[in-house]
Amino acid sequence: MASSKEFLNFVMDQLSPLDGVSCRAMMGEYVLYCRGKVVGGIYDDRLLLKPTPGALKLLAEISRTAEMQIPYEGAKEMLAADVDDRELTCRLIEAIAADLPERKRSR
Repeated sequence: MASSKEFLNFVMDQLSPLDGVSCRAMMGEYVLYCRGKVVGGIYDDRLLLKPTPGALKLLAEISRTAEMQIPYEGAKEMLAADVDDRELTCRLIEAIAADLPERKRSR
């Protein structure tokens, strides 16, 4: 099942406080970027994020359980974000982007 444009628009609206957030359509789903880094994606109308140490630490600090889901068969588990909680979702994406290495520039 592909994700809907309506859900994509809702997610992007929820993430509007963040600078440098974008998405790219890929095979009926959407890859989510923050400052050029892949931080997660939208799969079957679910926002799933990379479970980096910073994101997991943030959840532990606020006593929230990390719910893990598989985006598609054969993929690694990802962190299921509560997209209705705008503040937490934005904080998670910032933590994930901070954990990821800078993108290598091709010459």
